[in-house]
Amino acid sequence: MDIKSLTPYLQTRHSTASETFVRWKKTIQYTVMFFLMLGLTFITSTSHAQSTPNSKPIVYVAKIDGTIDLGLAPYVERVLKEAQEAQAQAVILQINTFGGRVDAAVIIRDALLKSPLTTVAFIDSRAISAGALISLASTKIAMTQGATIGAATPVQMSASGQGAQPVSEKTVSYVRKEFASTAQARGKPSQIAEAMVDSDVEISGLSEKGKLLTLTTQEALQVGIANYEAASLTALLGLLNLSDAQIKQPSVNWAEEFVRFLTNPVVSSLLITLAMLGIILEIRTPGFGIPGAVGITCLGLFLWGHSIVDLVGLEEVLLALTGIVLLTIELFVIPGFGLIGLLGIVTLGAALVMSIVGAGATIETTLFAVGQIGFSLALAIALSFLFFKFLPKMPFGRAFVLDTKLDNEAGFLTEPLKDHVLLNRVGVAHSTLRPAGIAEIDGQRIDVVSEGEFIEAGTPIKVLRVDGNRIVVDIIHT
Repeated sequence: MDIKSLTPYLQTRHSTASETFVRWKKTIQYTVMFFLMLGLTFITSTSHAQSTPNSKPIVYVAKIDGTIDLGLAPYVERVLKEAQEAQAQAVILQINTFGGRVDAAVIIRDALLKSPLTTVAFIDSRAISAGALISLASTKIAMTQGATIGAATPVQMSASGQGAQPVSEKTVSYVRKEFASTAQARGKPSQIAEAMVDSDVEISGLSEKGKLLTLTTQEALQVGIANYEAASLTALLGLLNLSDAQIKQPSVNWAEEFVRFLTNPVVSSLLITLAMLGIILEIRTPGFGIPGAVGITCLGLFLWGHSIVDLVGLEEVLLALTGIVLLTIELFVIPGFGLIGLLGIVTLGAALVMSIVGAGATIETTLFAVGQIGFSLALAIALSFLFFKFLPKMPFGRAFVLDTKLDNEAGFLTEPLKDHVLLNRVGVAHSTLRPAGIAEIDGQRIDVVSEGEFIEAGTPIKVLRVDGNRIVVDIIHT
C-alpha cells in the first residue's frame, strides 16, 4: 500500500488517541479534585464539631449517704471514671454521713486527689469523721444551712460489746496527718483539719484544748474550709455557673451492692466460718461432697468481694491456698498435729486478715481483724467437733456415718491375742527407744514403743498397754 494513501488514516487515529488521552486526563483531575474537596470538607466539619462545645455541660452527682464502708469505694471510683470519659464539667458528691471505716475513706480520698476533674463535696446536713476526710479531698466544699463537718477522732469497736473505745496516740497521729496532708493538697488550712481529729490541737476562737473541732456552715466559710453555702443542689449548680447542665446521677449497681453486702463485717465473718467448717468436714470425710463445695464457695465469695475493693490480690490468694495445702499435709501425711499444721493455720489466718484490712487501716483495726478471724476459725473448729459428735445420733445423719462397732464384748480384738499376755510384764530395752525400738521381755526380743521419751539401751522397762500392734512401755522408776 502507498504510504501517501495511509497518511489521512494515521492522522485520524492520532487525533482520536489524543482526544481519548485528554478526556482520561481530565477525568482523573476531576476525580482527584473531588476527593480533595471531600477530605477538606470532612476535616473542616470535624474541626468545627470539636471546637464547638456541647449544648449543655455535663455534671455527675453521686450520693454518699449512711455508713461509709468498703463497698462504697468502687461506686465512687466508677463515677469518677465515667465522668472523666464523658468530659464532665464537675462531679458533685452529695454527702450526709456520720462516718465509717477509715480505710474505706482513704481509698475514696486517694481517688478524689488523683482525679483531674473538678469535684465538689455538697454537705447536705453533715460530714462527720470519715465523711469529713472525703469532703476535704474534694476540690471545693459546699454546705447547706445548719450543716456540720468535723469530729473525726478514730475509735475502735470493743469486742466485749461495750461500744466504741478510744484508740492509741499512734493511730490518732496517723489520722491527724492524713487530714492535714489532704487539706494542704486542696489549699485549705491544715491546722483546722488536724483539730477535727486530735482534741489536743487548739484553735483560738473555735475550739478549746481537749475538745474536738466541729464546724458549722458559717464557721467553715469563715475559716476557709467551705467555699459555698447552698440551700439545694439547684442553688449549688447556679453558684458553679452550671444551671443549664445536664445532670447524671449514677446509682449503686447490683454488683457494688453485692460487694457492700459481702464486705459487711458480720457477713464476712459468717463466710469465713462456713468456709473453714466446710473445709474441715471435707478433709475429715472421704471423697468430695457438699461440705467441700460449700466451703470453697464461701471462701471464694469472701476473697472475690474483698478483691473488688482492692483488698485481695495475688498474695492473699496464694497465702490462703498455701495454708489449706499445709493443713491437708498435716492431716493426711504427717501423723499427729505439729509445726506444719500450726504453720498452715497461721498462713491461712494471715491471708484472711490481709483480706480485711486496707491501706488506711490503723493498729486497732488490724487487731480487730485478727480477733474477727480468730473468732471465726475457733467457731468453725467448735462446730466441726459438735458435728462429728452428734451427727451419728441424728436421724438424717445415720445415713452418712458408719456406726457399726467391733468391740471386745462381741469378740473382736484389734490386738493379737499373744500380745495381751505381755501386759504389766517387765524387761529391759535391748536398743535405744527413739521412741520405737527393741525390748527384751521374758527372753524374747519384741518391737516396742515408749510414750514419747527416749529410753537408753539396758534401762528396765514395763509394758503399760497394747494398742493394736503397738506395745507401749515405760521406764520402771525405783
